[in-house]
Amino acid sequence: MNMSRVKPVGGAAAAPAERKISKAGKKKAKAPSLVDFIEGRDFTGAVTLLEFEKSMNKRSAESDLWLAYSYFHLTEYRKALDIYLRLSQADAELGQRLLSNVAACQFFLGNYTEAQDTALSAPDTALKHRILFHVAGKKNEDETRERHQQLADIVEDQFVPCSRQLSLAAIHYLRGHHQEAIDVYKRLLMQKGRDFLAIHVYVALCYYKLDYYDVSGQVLNSYLQVHRDSAIATNLKACGYYRLCHGKAAEAEIKALQETSSPSFKFAKDLLEHNLVVFRGGQGALQVLPPLVGTIPEARLNLVIYYLKQEDFQSAYDLIKDSEPSTPSEYVLKGVAHAALGQDLGSRDILRVAQQYFQLVGGSASECDTIPGRQCMASCYFLMKQFSDVLVYLTSVKTYFYNDDSFNFNFGQAKASVGQFKEAEEYFLSVQSEKIKADHIYVTWLARCYIMNQKPSFAWDLYMKMETSSESFSLLLHIANDCYKTGQFYYSAKAFDVLEKIDNSPEHWEGKRGACIGVFQMIIANRETRDTLKEIIRMLRQTVNPQVDYIIRIMARWAKANVVPIDDLE
Repeated sequence: MNMSRVKPVGGAAAAPAERKISKAGKKKAKAPSLVDFIEGRDFTGAVTLLEFEKSMNKRSAESDLWLAYSYFHLTEYRKALDIYLRLSQADAELGQRLLSNVAACQFFLGNYTEAQDTALSAPDTALKHRILFHVAGKKNEDETRERHQQLADIVEDQFVPCSRQLSLAAIHYLRGHHQEAIDVYKRLLMQKGRDFLAIHVYVALCYYKLDYYDVSGQVLNSYLQVHRDSAIATNLKACGYYRLCHGKAAEAEIKALQETSSPSFKFAKDLLEHNLVVFRGGQGALQVLPPLVGTIPEARLNLVIYYLKQEDFQSAYDLIKDSEPSTPSEYVLKGVAHAALGQDLGSRDILRVAQQYFQLVGGSASECDTIPGRQCMASCYFLMKQFSDVLVYLTSVKTYFYNDDSFNFNFGQAKASVGQFKEAEEYFLSVQSEKIKADHIYVTWLARCYIMNQKPSFAWDLYMKMETSSESFSLLLHIANDCYKTGQFYYSAKAFDVLEKIDNSPEHWEGKRGACIGVFQMIIANRETRDTLKEIIRMLRQTVNPQVDYIIRIMARWAKANVVPIDDLE
């Protein structure tokens, strides 16, 4: 899910060559004027009006400047840049004054080196130094500090008051220092609260990033009471609903915004469509997300999640393998993608990489005591097969995942792996997901728990419900061997009998022979009902082996001596 575009909010766009729209002589008109559109921040309307005037040969440098300004605020940075470059070629003096505007467009297009070179050639203005500050923020800490000092020495931009503090807060936000950004914003609110109402949105966004979704919503209401049709604020509110409630409540907020917006409304269109995919649980992901990869950072991550849910592990891995994670959630997702593919292919090398990503997050100072951090350490130890350590971490967070099927499935596996089969069985049986319950690993583990808990008939029932396949053959092997090891010879004999019919190998006969003799010994010791002897003898007779007659004669002699009726035996 995403709250903002990938391009950083690095300073406001400059008004065209520092010119103002004159309000002198403004009269009431039937149709809105350019002044009305700009003051109302209806940049779509401004573009429509200016393009119409251009088609009527009412073109001028002034109108082109406002057209570029409007395109910039509609995030149409390429169109704005083309206009600025064309104007610069036509008028060298004007072009010099527009260099900062050009650099701003280049920055938002992601061309940071070009933006820096252009800004360095621009006149010494606050906008120039804000751009250089944000470009430095994309590179290294030392240069950022140096640029921030230079920014502090520049007279504040008359068009963007407090731009220095806003730029600093933006850098904090982009680097994940959300509390530091909040501190800057709060100081600004105390100074100019009424004039800087939009800062409430920035504060709300920071609280959202800190997982304080309820606080984020409360702060956001101050802005929405005045600007109910704000796309960014409404989107953030919807994201909060998604975290606190469910996707339907979030979707309702976005739909209400779309219904009240004009058909020409394009701002944040991609953002809203992206989030609707998330709110709908991935519906329409393949149609919406691929074109947004590279524009909205979360688009790649959510597409990876979609592929993982569809069990298309290779596509998920291919999409994320070359990306550089920068947040804990990105490290976690990269670890999950590696783990899923590694398990699917049986690749220890890929699983080792997954283990490293989980350990990085779980062992970090900022995440080690969080729920995701402890889940990461559990995943790391799970891949290392250190299940005692897995249980330490999963136990510490289990109260938060009482009804989570995936958690209960993993917890059950860890419990069973350390021999706690009774608790493991309870966790396996608490799983409600039909998809998990149909998984071969789940069925195999549950069967083992049944056997270890002296319930072999339940394990046999699991096999009987399966269709003939390689998985049913594998389960049969587990039942045969586990029952043999635990002295539950009757069901071991039944399993080996079926295995022998499928694959007449010496190993299966030896297992069947030993299990049948084990049942016979238990009958003699009165630990198995005597009626069972009939079935054991029938199983033995289905095997063509010289040892069969000898074993049956011994059983028959005992049966005769102990008055145990056996059909067709003399």
